[in-house]
Amino acid sequence: MRRLLYSLVVLSITVTAQPVEYTYTDSTGTRILQGTMLYPDVKRGKVPLVLIIAGSGPTDRDGNNRQLKSDYLKLLAEGFAQEGIASFRYDKRGVGKSTMKTNREDALVIEDFSSDAADWIRIFKSDKRFKNIIVLGHSEGSLLGMLAAQSAKANGFISLAGAGRPIDEILKEQIKSNPFNPEQLVHDNESILDSLKAGFEVKQINPLLQPLYRPGIQPYMISWLKYDPAKLLKGLNMPCMIVQGSTDIQVAVKDAERLKDARPDARFLLIEGMNHVLRDAPEERMANIAVYSQAEKPLSSALIPALIEFIRSIK
Repeated sequence: MRRLLYSLVVLSITVTAQPVEYTYTDSTGTRILQGTMLYPDVKRGKVPLVLIIAGSGPTDRDGNNRQLKSDYLKLLAEGFAQEGIASFRYDKRGVGKSTMKTNREDALVIEDFSSDAADWIRIFKSDKRFKNIIVLGHSEGSLLGMLAAQSAKANGFISLAGAGRPIDEILKEQIKSNPFNPEQLVHDNESILDSLKAGFEVKQINPLLQPLYRPGIQPYMISWLKYDPAKLLKGLNMPCMIVQGSTDIQVAVKDAERLKDARPDARFLLIEGMNHVLRDAPEERMANIAVYSQAEKPLSSALIPALIEFIRSIK
């Protein structure tokens, strides 16, 4: 593992825990990663640590981006602290306060992000305060978490609103299911994905598909398309839990069911009425999306107790 340097900055007190900012600098200078630990107010003994991995795009450690404040990952961490469980959540490289040496989008592959998560696991495994390390990945963070948990030998894994199918299957379904998309767009989308999955970059892109398949993102897409989440979960040699909300409009219930089929021994929880940002929300699309920006709204009441029960079951 690459040698990492770190510094700590104690921030203001919230709930029952004291947030501590961690900054890790890769000795090669290729990345500077920052994250926040919430350590519970316990008098003695070791506690579990949950490594929280955010989803795709510019989502930061709290579950926010520049356009949207939602705080669902921050609330998750605070819920753990109130129950005596430590957590660490971090900004992925290039997001929030975490930086990388190059700003070139085409220089990134999915393994860069999974190796960052694996490094955090290895660092905290050597910390004597923690009895075990459980990886919790939300959305795309579920796939990153599977790769990291296996590589760094975590003690447990939680998929929270994580995809259960290869990303090409999901993108093909999304484009095809939209009745407003013309047949040519559906065909172009499938052709591009087939080429990328075969390892070939695509030069001619339908203008309507440029946001998805612009040249800079194609190396990342090619690396992402190599993985089947269900096969990865099946190969994890640790206790696993799968959690999905019934009103999630970004990840389908059938994805969670596919993960469950691949890993029958995993603890499975379908939370009725919970959406992608872990809050109670209606099925209707616009009303569901409106909940995304309601940072003051609590998480679904069934979520944290179920996660706590699973975490405490890991010895």
